[in-house]
Amino acid sequence: MAEFLVAAWENILAFFRSINWLTDPLDILLVAFAIYSLLKLVRDSRAEQLLKGIMILASVFFFSWLLHLKTLYYVLKTVFDNVIIVLIVIFQPEIRRALEQAGHSRLGGLKFFGMNAEDAEAEVKRWQRTISAVCAAVQTLQKQKMGALIVFERTTKLGEIINTGTIVDADPTPELIGNIFFNKAPLHDGAMIVREGKVYAAGCILPLTDNREISSELGTRHRAGVGMSENSDAIVVIVSEETGTVSTAVGGELKRNFSSEALRVALENGILWDRAKRDEDNDGKGWLRLFRGRKSK
Repeated sequence: MAEFLVAAWENILAFFRSINWLTDPLDILLVAFAIYSLLKLVRDSRAEQLLKGIMILASVFFFSWLLHLKTLYYVLKTVFDNVIIVLIVIFQPEIRRALEQAGHSRLGGLKFFGMNAEDAEAEVKRWQRTISAVCAAVQTLQKQKMGALIVFERTTKLGEIINTGTIVDADPTPELIGNIFFNKAPLHDGAMIVREGKVYAAGCILPLTDNREISSELGTRHRAGVGMSENSDAIVVIVSEETGTVSTAVGGELKRNFSSEALRVALENGILWDRAKRDEDNDGKGWLRLFRGRKSK
């Protein structure tokens, strides 16, 4: 018994001596962060169901080997031998979204880094005028039961989407937005893109979501809004032509029944407040304090 305890103690000491206390904890933390990010990415999404399907397939593969089911084992082995390609094909939307998030997670606020107070205040005022114009136009469209699809570009550039429509590049007003979505206007069926506080393009075609959890009562306009939010970090505002209901889509999540004031708050939080927080991460604290002061008024 004594020899066993001595041997166990020596093994424990050998284990701790083998650890590089500088790099090994960092290595473990990075792996843990990668696993956490993966779980966060697939949670409450289509990818979660796909992962469950892959786990079931892996279990069938194991039992086919255990029970010597040669044909089934051969077919599944062929699939798992090319597992990297299979995963890339299956999880292409999720991988793309993860890479986009990694690309703009820290750099999105660099534009405001180093802004003086006057430039920052002008930026806030310009966006608040834009948001006010959109909310006023949405309120009018809602009353008249005219559909609308408005995309606020954030850090993910939407050049490919803009190329499908018509460049407008005009300062937003309720009248301009109302004319774009007037049901006899040539651009009313597409989406309007808001870039840097301006109505940049209209009549744009958006990708449709293939999320089957979206209610069948919602039409193409809502599916296009959700699809756009799945493929970028844009905020999408949707006005239903049938009911006049105002919805937003962000990160693939659809929220409905917004009032004009609630929409204004949601847009300010998603555009101004989000950019202010990113700027604070880059040490642009003057911009953050400026927006906090304006928000509290």
